[in-house]
Amino acid sequence: MTHRPRLALVPGEPAGVGPELCARALQRSWDAELEVFGDSDALLSAASRIGLPLERVQADRLSTPAGSFPLHDMPAPHAVRPGHPEPANARATVGALVAAAGACGSGRCHGMVTGPVHKAAINAGGIAYTGTTGLLAAHAGCDVLMMLANPAMRVALATVHLPLREVADALTPARLERGLRILHAALRSDFGIADPLVAVLGLNPHAGEDGHLGREEIDVIIPVVERLRREGLRLEGPLPADTAFLPAKLARFDAVMAMYHDQGLPVLKHAGFEEAVNISLGLPWPRVAVDHGTALDLAGTGRADPSSLFAAIETCSRLAARRIARSPRA
Repeated sequence: MTHRPRLALVPGEPAGVGPELCARALQRSWDAELEVFGDSDALLSAASRIGLPLERVQADRLSTPAGSFPLHDMPAPHAVRPGHPEPANARATVGALVAAAGACGSGRCHGMVTGPVHKAAINAGGIAYTGTTGLLAAHAGCDVLMMLANPAMRVALATVHLPLREVADALTPARLERGLRILHAALRSDFGIADPLVAVLGLNPHAGEDGHLGREEIDVIIPVVERLRREGLRLEGPLPADTAFLPAKLARFDAVMAMYHDQGLPVLKHAGFEEAVNISLGLPWPRVAVDHGTALDLAGTGRADPSSLFAAIETCSRLAARRIARSPRA
């Protein structure tokens, strides 16, 4: 690699723990340059509250020492109070994400790391918002798959933020096939796994019990898995979710495709919540987020654990470096 990655760092909800976590991250040296997109007052105030030195420098600086940061200021129009999200600030919060995505799309940044946002505050601010993954997919004009990862496992989600009663209808053959293709391609290109093996979970208990506990495995999952196997993808399943995560079984797989949010993520978070990160697969650039919410009860206290943000920066740095190394201009 001839160049250090430059990452867009977005604190997220200014009233949550994101600004103080970013203030902690900016005290360290990383294998990447960090460029912040967000409200400068929220970030500097967070640093001051927890007694950390932080200095803003010009956004065009190519390299900055620890304790300073280049900033694209996205000022919140309403005064920020830790622990109290303000819907009037929703457009600035979303605007920071869009601006960071634009910097990645233009090539100025090589990846983006995002802190937690408060979906209810954004929607109350008049912006229909289901999550940052969907926002970035729409911005980039591509299909994106959510995958969470920690040192113990990688878990991708065929469906994401849906009420449980809507999951079965949303699990279409096209959706599952698209997700498995994105996952397989990302494991090869971004994670350097030449021939990945993916565990595909069933939707129903016991993977449907041959149709006695539901037909989604027979009508949707098995046909998709068999079709992709014929193309050379290594897939096993549908597997019963209650045994697929047993350590002896999990050790064989490079990733797990869960059918819905709470099928796979409780296991992953139990296995290592502090080190877990949220990765958006399929984007033209790496995007890695923390695997926790805004933690409003901790905002402003200095007690929020920065481990997930640190893991997100490290992960995004590695993914961005791999892409730079593959680039014809590297």
